Amino acid sequence: MFGIDISTFILVVALVVDFTIRVVAIIVVPRNRRPTSGMAWLLAIFFIPYIGALLFLLIGYRTLPKKRIEMQAEINQFILESTDGIEQVRRDHPWPGWLESVVELNRNLGAMPLVGGNTARLLGDYNATFAEMIVDIDKAKRWVHVEFYILSLDTTTAPFFDAMERAVQRGVTVRVLMDHIQSMRKPGYRKTLKRLTESGVKWELMLPLQPLKGKWQRPDLRNHRKLVTVDGVVGYMGSQNIIDRTYNMKSNLRRGLKWKDLMTRLEGPIVAGLNAIFITDWYGETNELLTRDIQPVQPTQAPHTLDCQVVPSGPGFEGENNLRLFLALLYYAQERIVITSPYFVPDESIMYAITTATQRGLHVELFVSEIGDQALVYHAQRSYYEELLRAGVIIYMYKAPYVLHAKHFTIDDEVAVIGSSNMDMRSFSLNFEVSLMVRGRSFVRDLRAVEDGYRADSTLLTLEDWMKQPLRSTILDNLARLTSAVQ
Repeated sequence: MFGIDISTFILVVALVVDFTIRVVAIIVVPRNRRPTSGMAWLLAIFFIPYIGALLFLLIGYRTLPKKRIEMQAEINQFILESTDGIEQVRRDHPWPGWLESVVELNRNLGAMPLVGGNTARLLGDYNATFAEMIVDIDKAKRWVHVEFYILSLDTTTAPFFDAMERAVQRGVTVRVLMDHIQSMRKPGYRKTLKRLTESGVKWELMLPLQPLKGKWQRPDLRNHRKLVTVDGVVGYMGSQNIIDRTYNMKSNLRRGLKWKDLMTRLEGPIVAGLNAIFITDWYGETNELLTRDIQPVQPTQAPHTLDCQVVPSGPGFEGENNLRLFLALLYYAQERIVITSPYFVPDESIMYAITTATQRGLHVELFVSEIGDQALVYHAQRSYYEELLRAGVIIYMYKAPYVLHAKHFTIDDEVAVIGSSNMDMRSFSLNFEVSLMVRGRSFVRDLRAVEDGYRADSTLLTLEDWMKQPLRSTILDNLARLTSAVQ
């Protein structure tokens, strides 16, 4: 009898806890959350209440610790004050009438101004990009700032590490930031840290998960930025990490996967804005504010230069800066939109903007990879193809074994965006990203040439071909789409 009573008691408690979890979830989960994300979390909690609730407690909130948010606000204010009055750009013909409001949007969200007097050159050759960065690091006289989602020492990147060591030996201050989790997951992590230390490089881990050292935040928040600045004169940004293009993973080597990236080399006042991103992240990890390295630069009014605006985004900001920028540009476009995104898992607002563009009569193209390196993301992305194709979006699939990892899009013939941000919900809400909005026909023309190269190496996806997908693939795609909304 006693055993039955205990069993009954445990059953009653379990039922009460189960019911309580479901009721509390209905109240807590949807608050300040996208409907799609809230629904996905509620489904997870209702179907697997104990596991779902535990996961929600672990990764269900997207904010950083209060101190980190305050530090972001502090440096945003500093950037606003130190760059006040340098928004001097050539508003010569053709200057889109709508661009002014987008510039104001970016300034309000990310604190960075639009500045003129810049030059930019696209770099699409993986190893040649390393070579160019090494040349500029070898010219450094004061400091080199390096920040990457993944930074790993291997045979491909060894010359980059050698260049940083040579800079230190010349008396140049070299600072390095790398995302803790992603860099740690790659082969040779300890060897990488040892080499940095022995070289005299000042390095820090971004968003480290080190509970014993008091360093903890939501574990799947990541710093996805990729940038280099040298003496405030030259800067690099884009999609490429400091690692071999195979990412040195056994599964990639077995499949023959190689990454196809795009970086841009910048000169002019915009480099100070790019450097401010590094300074923000360095401050967040070290409490050391490198104000001496934020130097307001007055733009020059030289011919054939570009107007550029750095747009930072991430959980340290109140708004989803990159999402708002992308939406504004998609709705303002008048003729043509071309999007390149390796991980295209849009939220409802992006899908509406893109399909509305085709309904407005615009030509819309999307470049994605034929294959994927992340199964869940790959299948979630595929779940959107039918809707996009029916709406009139032209989809090109970059041929295997290359993973098209570049992240950029062009609007008409006037404006382009390039950076680290994918068009997916993770990049909008969970990752620290940096984008660059460029106004200039020459830059857009150069990106169009890059897009032409993609098109030549891609397969056109038709609705007829897509509808031949087996049912099991459709089911898997839709299940992956559901999990992508849980954030």
